[in-house]
Amino acid sequence: MIVTRTPFRVTLGGGGTDLPSYYEKYGGFIFAMGINKFMYVVVNPPTIDNFIRLHYTQGETVFNVSELKHDLAREALRYHGIEEKMEVSSLADLPAGTGVGSSSCYVIGLLTALHQYRRNFISLQELAEEACHIELDILKKGIGKQDQYMAAYGGLTVLDIGKDGAVSVRSVPITSGAVSAFVANTHIYYTGFRRRSVDSLKDQNVAMQSADSANHKIVSDSLHQIKELGHRILDAVEKEDFDTWGRLLHEHWQYKKKLSAKISLSKTDEIYERVRKEFHVLGGKLIGAGGGGFLMLYCPKGHKRLESFMESQHMPRLHYTIESEGSKVVADLSGNDQRGAFQK
Repeated sequence: MIVTRTPFRVTLGGGGTDLPSYYEKYGGFIFAMGINKFMYVVVNPPTIDNFIRLHYTQGETVFNVSELKHDLAREALRYHGIEEKMEVSSLADLPAGTGVGSSSCYVIGLLTALHQYRRNFISLQELAEEACHIELDILKKGIGKQDQYMAAYGGLTVLDIGKDGAVSVRSVPITSGAVSAFVANTHIYYTGFRRRSVDSLKDQNVAMQSADSANHKIVSDSLHQIKELGHRILDAVEKEDFDTWGRLLHEHWQYKKKLSAKISLSKTDEIYERVRKEFHVLGGKLIGAGGGGFLMLYCPKGHKRLESFMESQHMPRLHYTIESEGSKVVADLSGNDQRGAFQK
């Protein structure tokens, strides 16, 4: 039995520019953080039968991998040549469809476990690209590259994406005191709404793929601004100027809402405007592709008042910190424990 732990991520700047429809024309830029909320994946080859058993929100028992309905598990197992005789289970700290990269966390966590099982260790860069290949090339999902890389690397991380799709990764070192201040002021609240990221991203992809699209200029111009804001957000965080980060977060949200009508919610918009007026919030946005999930708010003071108000709106606060590590094996009971084989 092998158990892996993979961190969810929160995008801080540049979100949307990691999609091929954008970066293949202009190059992408992402600044994000891994958080200490995790996807856990367990793989365990059965000792008696030859079935493939899958346990997630549903259960599947099949004779051959090709029969699996769970497309991510099916293609990851198939990619590693596992056609039968494997059991895979998953549990997560946060629900799917909430904008924190759960699908890619599942793929990365499963791939990490399979590499451990096969004793075939690769770099984190190779691990991320393997997941990208499965999600973008094999399954043709209309998503970007940040989720796979952030799941693999974790930390406070910058991704520079070339027009050819090559990703350059670097970590952003800030002091432990600065991390504490950043996390204390950057609140995350659960809206209670869930959605599939591909639904929110479809409009952006359609607009970017055709210059004749009615929204092409609006979407492309907004993404240019989001990328430029991503660099400014990175600069503010590196300088530990977090109030500037909060104000830039508000500016970022105004451009993000132009990418698709599915990104924003009327209830969330009403609450956001109120907390900016009454609760010292400098900026905020829905995390991920929008349409639900978690609302991030930057509040430099009056934290208890804001938290109490959001609780009254049935939006509980998620307490978190930055997780410095990416996907890792936390237990190997197969008799050949070689944790830590993935290298940055």
